Amino acid sequence: MRLKLISCEVLYREMCAAAARSPHQVDVEFLPKGLHDQGSSSMRARLQEAADRVDATRYEAVLLGYALCGNGVAGLVSRTLPVVIPRAHDCIALLMGGRDRYRSYFENHPGVFFRSTGWLERGQDLDQAALLIARYGEDNGRYLFDEFNGYQRNYRQLAYIATGLEPDGSFERQAREEAARRGWQFETIRGDLRLLERLVAGDWDENDFLVVPPGWRVKPTYDEGIIEKEPA
Repeated sequence: MRLKLISCEVLYREMCAAAARSPHQVDVEFLPKGLHDQGSSSMRARLQEAADRVDATRYEAVLLGYALCGNGVAGLVSRTLPVVIPRAHDCIALLMGGRDRYRSYFENHPGVFFRSTGWLERGQDLDQAALLIARYGEDNGRYLFDEFNGYQRNYRQLAYIATGLEPDGSFERQAREEAARRGWQFETIRGDLRLLERLVAGDWDENDFLVVPPGWRVKPTYDEGIIEKEPA
């Protein structure tokens, strides 16, 4: 098969590694992490635009390297090709191998904040601050940034997800230093890329993936399945 993968750049290293091991030809397009900061409707519009550009004469399916992501994929319509999406709430679940392990860890570690290579390279808070300042001015932008990030006051631990793709210890060291700076506990946990590898390998078991046929759209279910399809 020839597959088109549209992914968040936060998963850049992991998706490139998974695509390299896929038995299929996978063409990858990365979209900026900043889409998450623009709200679900803007994010969905950008994802829809990218999916609509995929040439149905060249590809057999569109793969999304996204989870529900704050309803960013809710309402996305499959036009002429099947769209395949992992059943997960966010990219942390994707990096941990699925929603079950993510939920188990989260329930046993309340107040945990996550980092990965992608979040350290491409998802730093300075990008969000600059975006808000450019849009709303210095004072208003700083105020909104503080409001949006006030949730961090509830965190007590930083967990760094190590996937085995790190070239050295620099990413883990950055995460450890951030935890110390914030006064949080620190832990390194082992990531699991099998869900991403199955996505690009075409192993789309219904329990872990939603396949949206042409003429249908994504809807959130707010239950164990997370997302489902409905007629567009």
